[in-house]
Amino acid sequence: MLGKVKQWLGIEGVKLELVLSPDFDPAMGSLSGRIRLTSKHAQTVSAIKIVMVEKYSRGRDEGQLVDEYELGRQIITDLIEVPADGIPVEINFRLFFEPVASPVDEFGRRNPLFGGLAWAAKKLRNVNSEYRVEAEAQVQGVGLNPFDKQILNS
Repeated sequence: MLGKVKQWLGIEGVKLELVLSPDFDPAMGSLSGRIRLTSKHAQTVSAIKIVMVEKYSRGRDEGQLVDEYELGRQIITDLIEVPADGIPVEINFRLFFEPVASPVDEFGRRNPLFGGLAWAAKKLRNVNSEYRVEAEAQVQGVGLNPFDKQILNS
């Protein structure tokens, strides 16, 4: 009985870990990496969803505004058998994404003079973008799916 509850909750089940390339630039348009799956008990992964998100913040203190944009998504639908005893299974992926340009960035791209003005405006308004990758696996017979997320350094 306890074993079935632990399996349904994902305890001692599949563990998911993102292994990403250390060099990241939002202008690249793609990101390569691996997903490492391990488990104490043999299980089957039916799908893995990978998403890249940009967290765009601007302003200070109470006036700070934060938006999140999904830049890219990939779903791997292969059946993946994860063996018991913690033997890792690695899946390579390449996630393609489309960066979102803010109106200030668009203004700055018009010419070099506007680029300096856009840079100053972004510094004045404390504009910051944070990028992260999230992965979630669908495991057969489990209610709570394993997931991982990593923040990318640009």
